Amino acid sequence: MTKKLGAILPDLSPLRSSRDFRLLWVQGLVTTVGSFMAMIALPLQIKDLTGSPFAVGAMGLVELVPLIVFGLYGGALADAVDRRKVILLTEAGLGLLAAVLLLNALLPRPMLWPLYVVAGGVSALAGLQRPALDSMMARIVPHDQLTAAAALNAVRWQVGSIAGPSLAGLVVAYAGHATAYGLTIVTFAVSVLLCTRLSAAPAAHDAEKPSLRGIAEGARYAWSRPVLLGTYAIDLAAMFFAFPNTIFPFLADELHAEWSLGLMYAAGSVGSALLALTSGWTSRVRRHGLFVVFGAAGWGLAITAAGWFANIWLVLVCLAFAGAGDMLSGLGRSTIWNQTIPEELRGRLAGIEVLSYSVGPQLGQVRAGTMAGWTGTRPAIWGGGLACVASVGLLAAVLPKLVTYDATTDEDAQRRRAAKEPLQEPASAPTSAPAPTSTSPS
Repeated sequence: MTKKLGAILPDLSPLRSSRDFRLLWVQGLVTTVGSFMAMIALPLQIKDLTGSPFAVGAMGLVELVPLIVFGLYGGALADAVDRRKVILLTEAGLGLLAAVLLLNALLPRPMLWPLYVVAGGVSALAGLQRPALDSMMARIVPHDQLTAAAALNAVRWQVGSIAGPSLAGLVVAYAGHATAYGLTIVTFAVSVLLCTRLSAAPAAHDAEKPSLRGIAEGARYAWSRPVLLGTYAIDLAAMFFAFPNTIFPFLADELHAEWSLGLMYAAGSVGSALLALTSGWTSRVRRHGLFVVFGAAGWGLAITAAGWFANIWLVLVCLAFAGAGDMLSGLGRSTIWNQTIPEELRGRLAGIEVLSYSVGPQLGQVRAGTMAGWTGTRPAIWGGGLACVASVGLLAAVLPKLVTYDATTDEDAQRRRAAKEPLQEPASAPTSAPAPTSTSPS
């Protein structure tokens, strides 16, 4: 029985082998809860001030350009400077923006425009931070533990994304937006303290300064790898067509279940968490491209059903299934990225990854809000789900190398393994020792 449970439960090896991974795991849990508090409170405040689905969906437009610009620059920056400093400074900046939201919420008549300004600022700082954060994983975790690390990060994310929305719904309903923003500030303060304990993660001694030429070099590498292109394209399509979170407040109203709004935001995370908590088997799988395809298609089918049903409990179940599909696809993407991308390009490719999994939801907010204004809330949801399934099938057909990807035979994965294997011993050192600061051959 114990052996069977061990085959299902998450593999805890990365937590045992890397001090920095443990710190980032706890830091990520704290900041995820705080981020979701603000993420739920912000669109709700815009809804309360305007009553317009388009006004809520317009957040995606405001966030899009900073995310693209700073995501790409953040990737180049992560290859050129100490990644720890980037994470620390951007986390502090996000805390300051939460303070702006708090001050605005405390006004007798809160203003609308600061909400959009802060949304754009958060997008810019997140674009700078995520490449540094994501590129740290391949450096501090042994090659064979990358899927396990992705699953543990998923557990952390889902715990935070379940607790955050659930708490936010209650806090906003009973204590107001200002309290939610105040709690967000507290979580970022704790996160900054944890980040100060991370080991330095300097760039290679011959790293180039951030430049357009360096960004273009990373883009050329991604374009030359069909497997990477497939992961980017499928995630972008799935999120663009089937990311209806921004219109959940209107869906709750339409189903006469205003009380369910927090549960709607949390339901997908419940499904994701259940899959992550039973992810032990994923460490033994080598066909991670299938994770990407089947997970994204399952996400689209579940979103379609969520938009079709009028019973709130069936909607919540469908959203949970959607979350499980998204988690499966995410595990595949993360593993492929970390298994195949060279260390010297890790930051720049992480910047492209940020765009692939972040631009889609931003555009998806605009699509969902605009389509809901034209067709109604539920058709905007199920129509997007059907378009997601169709686009995933088409992309899988035109990018067959993604479907056939195998970690044991892929040339890029084998080169990455060979480059890292000599340096795995320090990463597996006793837990009291700091993680290595670099896996670069130089």
